[in-house]
Amino acid sequence: MAKGRIQMLRWNVAVLVLISLVALVRSDASDHKYNAKDVVPLYANKVGPFHNPSETYRFFDLPFCSPAHVKEKKEALGEVLNGDRLVSAPYVLEFLNDKDSESVCKKKLSKEEVAQFRKAVAKDYYFQMYYDDLPVWGFLGKLEKEGKADPSEYKYYLFKHLHFEVLYNKDRVIEINARTDPNALVDITEDKEVDVEFMYSVKWKETNIPFEKRMEKYSQSSALPHHLEIHWFSIINSCVTVLLLTGFLATILMRVLKNDFVKYAHDEEAAEDQEETGWKYIHGDVFRFPKYKSLFAAALGTGTQLFTLTIFIFILALVGVFYPYNRGALFTALVVIYALTSGIAGYTSASFYGQLEGTNWVRNLLLTGALFCGPLFLTFCFLNTVAIAYSATAALPFGTIVVIFLIWALVTSPLLVLGGIAGKNGKAEFQAPVRTTKYPREIPPLPWYRSTLPQMAMAGFLPFSAIYIELYYIFASVWGHRIYTIYSILFIVFIILLIVTAFITVALTYFQLAAEDHEWWWRSFLCGGSTGLFIYGYCLYYYYARSDMSGFMQTSFFFGYMACICYGFFLMLGTVGFRAALFFVRHIYRSIKCE
Repeated sequence: MAKGRIQMLRWNVAVLVLISLVALVRSDASDHKYNAKDVVPLYANKVGPFHNPSETYRFFDLPFCSPAHVKEKKEALGEVLNGDRLVSAPYVLEFLNDKDSESVCKKKLSKEEVAQFRKAVAKDYYFQMYYDDLPVWGFLGKLEKEGKADPSEYKYYLFKHLHFEVLYNKDRVIEINARTDPNALVDITEDKEVDVEFMYSVKWKETNIPFEKRMEKYSQSSALPHHLEIHWFSIINSCVTVLLLTGFLATILMRVLKNDFVKYAHDEEAAEDQEETGWKYIHGDVFRFPKYKSLFAAALGTGTQLFTLTIFIFILALVGVFYPYNRGALFTALVVIYALTSGIAGYTSASFYGQLEGTNWVRNLLLTGALFCGPLFLTFCFLNTVAIAYSATAALPFGTIVVIFLIWALVTSPLLVLGGIAGKNGKAEFQAPVRTTKYPREIPPLPWYRSTLPQMAMAGFLPFSAIYIELYYIFASVWGHRIYTIYSILFIVFIILLIVTAFITVALTYFQLAAEDHEWWWRSFLCGGSTGLFIYGYCLYYYYARSDMSGFMQTSFFFGYMACICYGFFLMLGTVGFRAALFFVRHIYRSIKCE
């Protein structure tokens, strides 16, 4: 009866999540048809240093010409989390209406405003707009430093004329490009007042591209034939190497295990009183429950939830929800699915805690709820304070913080508790094929390389080597302006990561047991999760060697949020490693006769 209720709970959670996924799947955000001279909405989004993707500011934080009435566009949760702050732009682009050198406004820039623009040009500021939900990019100005060694001799220029080229098919907008006129420049090198007239031109051209394919242009940059070929070759090369190593390791392990089984069977027939050695010797201790079992169960519950979250995100990615510039879809999906899968964390944690004969299940549930959310919340508080100090769009409005708090209070926490109650009432017993003795055996002295940290280093290296090529593409997308669309490759790499993590953890667990060290529970979890530490090490390499990020805010955001992501990987892969090791240990002790 209890099993039936648990199965029903699992199905209910799955249905809830799938309903949310369907709600998240949306077609192209704008499906408007226009008549000639209709005003097509153009929204200015943000400006910021090109090399610092987290450091973005509102468009009108710089002294551009602003419309008489600046209208803010209502945004979804994911768009706000993404730092989007759309407001009506000063340009008017009517459907099929060409314009030539139309004036936006004439303005006398004060010394302070000139200094603002000069600082923006020096930092390679770009602007981003959305026209009929299509992205428009461009730079604010240019810096001339050719042949000049002294920075004081550099020349700073502001672009004052913007050319829009819009492609249409019948009554729909298909594509938009913006380019700046290299001859229409304003010199802002000196600290003095400058008169400037901001202008724009609009040119409409017909195209045969159907409306349904208008977003394909933005995904082509990551799917160009030569890029794709190099990408696939790199991944295949990496995967073949790793799988060969894994296969080699598995073959050795199988042969050693086979010899062990033959040896133990022969020992049983030859001499019953012969002293046991190796992993059979510790059969009375191998299933002795670990220390800090409440924390261990909480880590497994949280890791299982994060694994489920990752699988659902992959499902959404593979069905095409995260098409380029679907603003905030990924953040919305992460928040909603994390909230809806918290019941899985509660159930897994409480159920396993019960199997470990734990009694304080309330503390266990509190630990489960706080294990990932706690560090994430503290990191968010610090980084949001930094963003507020910088007046950046990454600072979340109070209303958004309230919405996230309500999701946590009304969805995440109740589901966690319900899952915990279901897990606690499941009353499943821990399946151990051999009896555990009353007193633990003493672990013999072991060489330094068999201690936890060297084993973690060995365990993390092989899975990391399977994914490090793909990491560059992901980082260039998340912390740069590249577009990532080849989710099929990413999914293959993820599967290989799981397989390699499981294999290496099993192998190290076997060698640990063969050395008569029976404290394998925490070790298998730490070894499985150690890939997360390698990824964080790659963050350091990427930041200093592969990117041009700089400044306190960008550095804080990069290392702060990457710490949370790598910690999530640590918990998720630690869970995978432990589950694989537990399956292996049960299997080998079930295969021998122990007195």
